Amino acid sequence: MSSKYYTHFVAGAPGERQAGEYTGVVDMRLPPQSHGGAQDISAVLAKNLNLRSEDIRILIWARLH
Repeated sequence: MSSKYYTHFVAGAPGERQAGEYTGVVDMRLPPQSHGGAQDISAVLAKNLNLRSEDIRILIWARLH
């Protein structure tokens, strides 16, 4: 069973002029680890956006019920 998470994040390399701020829902098959949840979500976003996980900065994430 998957879980959905609301995310508000910035995508782009540090110092890059074309960095963008986004909001959306991420569907995770496995729940993010409590200690590294933002890193897990960053990895999913980076993979889908063809970026490195270091290029994603999560501002807010919360599970949708």
